Amino acid sequence: MQRWAARPVYTGFVWKDYEMRKGFTRKPQPDAPAAPVKNYITPSGLERLKDEHRFLLTRERPAVTEVVAWAASNGDRSENADYQYGKRRLRQIDGRIRFLTKRIETAEVVDPEAQRAGQAATRAFFGATVRFANAAGAERVVSIVGTDEIDLSRNHISWVSPLARALMKSAAGDSVVLQLPGGTEYLTVLEVCYQRISVEPFREPPGSEASAKGLPRRR
Repeated sequence: MQRWAARPVYTGFVWKDYEMRKGFTRKPQPDAPAAPVKNYITPSGLERLKDEHRFLLTRERPAVTEVVAWAASNGDRSENADYQYGKRRLRQIDGRIRFLTKRIETAEVVDPEAQRAGQAATRAFFGATVRFANAAGAERVVSIVGTDEIDLSRNHISWVSPLARALMKSAAGDSVVLQLPGGTEYLTVLEVCYQRISVEPFREPPGSEASAKGLPRRR
């Protein structure tokens, strides 16, 4: 059997907060509250969390457990790299499962496609897609999503980011001020709309133990 430590291993995606790509979800911190603020999320974002949770619980963890059992049967565990690494991976997986469980349990789903009336339909709130321009006239379009859905390649920004906070409650024609460490920007809101926000779905990573073993997908 190929040594487990020799393969590239799935450790989860890590993206950065603040206008940079952040973790598939954030890295769990021991004993830290999972949701210090409202855990707003879109329906497709919640589905992605559930898909990763299901993958770890029903495929990746059993596969890694099998590797640990095999490594334990090979002799002295204190000097068995496969066993020690496998146990560490199990702790990482269990921490991730706990984190995802809390995020799913505390999720407050907001559907961008839900009907809105009055100012809720014309002003920027969670789930809005906003087109704006800076002082130089350069335009940009962003969608305001949850902290577990940030993806700058799709122009998805967190609702607690400085840009989203600056745009919150604005409507077409409004001017807003964006305060950044590097200076102040003046933005003009051109359009606010609510439409489907396509979140990249969870895909089983090729470096996972479950994929390496060719285990069948579970539903």
